[in-house]
Amino acid sequence: MDRGKRIIRTSILGIVANCLLAGFKAAVGVITGSIAIVLDAVNNLSDAMSSVITIVGTHLAGKEPDKKHPLGHGRVEYISAAIIAIIVSYAGITSLIESVKKIINPSMPEYNATSLIIVAVAVVVKIVLGTYVKKVGQEVNSDSLIASGEDAKLDSIISASTLVAAIIFLFSGVSLEAWLGAIISVIIIKSGFEMISETISRILGERVEMQLSHDIKRAVVGFDEVLGAYDLSLHNYGPERYVGSIHIEVDEDMTMQRLDQLQREIVYKVMGETGVILEGIGIYCKNKKDSKADLLRKELSKFCKKYEHVKQIHGFYYDEANQTVSFDLVISFDATDRRALFNKIVEDLKKEYSQYKFNVNMDIDLSD
Repeated sequence: MDRGKRIIRTSILGIVANCLLAGFKAAVGVITGSIAIVLDAVNNLSDAMSSVITIVGTHLAGKEPDKKHPLGHGRVEYISAAIIAIIVSYAGITSLIESVKKIINPSMPEYNATSLIIVAVAVVVKIVLGTYVKKVGQEVNSDSLIASGEDAKLDSIISASTLVAAIIFLFSGVSLEAWLGAIISVIIIKSGFEMISETISRILGERVEMQLSHDIKRAVVGFDEVLGAYDLSLHNYGPERYVGSIHIEVDEDMTMQRLDQLQREIVYKVMGETGVILEGIGIYCKNKKDSKADLLRKELSKFCKKYEHVKQIHGFYYDEANQTVSFDLVISFDATDRRALFNKIVEDLKKEYSQYKFNVNMDIDLSD
């Protein structure tokens, strides 16, 4: 079964389960006069709505590319995940408001064995449903399903707290459901805002996942003629769609014919092994081993790495005729002021090696 069908099937299961739970809980809440159970039923309906949003988002994300969106519509999934996160936050806020109202104007619920059994079953169902939905979401890399699964687990906590409050009330006559409802509501609101933050971070564009970065670079340097792979940059157009570029280092004597062939082979191999499309491959020429240029590269690399937060230099080229040295200097984001550190290093290079002209570029620490 393909990714889209698995997401839709799992979402439909969530809709059915949540609608059934909502019906049972609403009935129990009205009969017992428990505001916590009624709110829990409403929360189940919001979960069903989340599953509907997931289905719609998955359908839209699967649309074929068009002139306006040549790289497809995959990012719709991030938008649907954000909407679900907003629904979770809204449910938490409304639950908090109602709980506070009940704290100010308390009322005594009327629990019975049947209502407690239904709530207990609901707890088990939500734990199982949440675990399953989140697991499928992680397997198919769907933020929407992961968010729905996390929401279902939070709902099980709400139901469990309602059950605990009911048991305490039956044995002591003390009603704590409003207070427990308020505490759980705060937890839900926090979780919702965390979901929103994570989704916005993905939309903004995050660092390449370490394992994917390693897999791509491993595939690239698997060619004997590739002496190094740098500056891997990936653009995400949905959970399953990456387009990017990379720089490779090759021998300075490589022919254009072989270079063109090598680039094509790299693109096919990376696509086949990782599913990533490399739309651009930049070239760095490496000087002969133990040549004057190679020895200078080693010396300057050692000089630059004396500075904290310098990760590497690459793209090195020495123009002996003009006494010009060019390379990229990669500075970690851990540096407090990357630009100031870069300027300091370049200034020191010019003082220490005044016989050379330097064209140094401050490179971005794009990937691991």
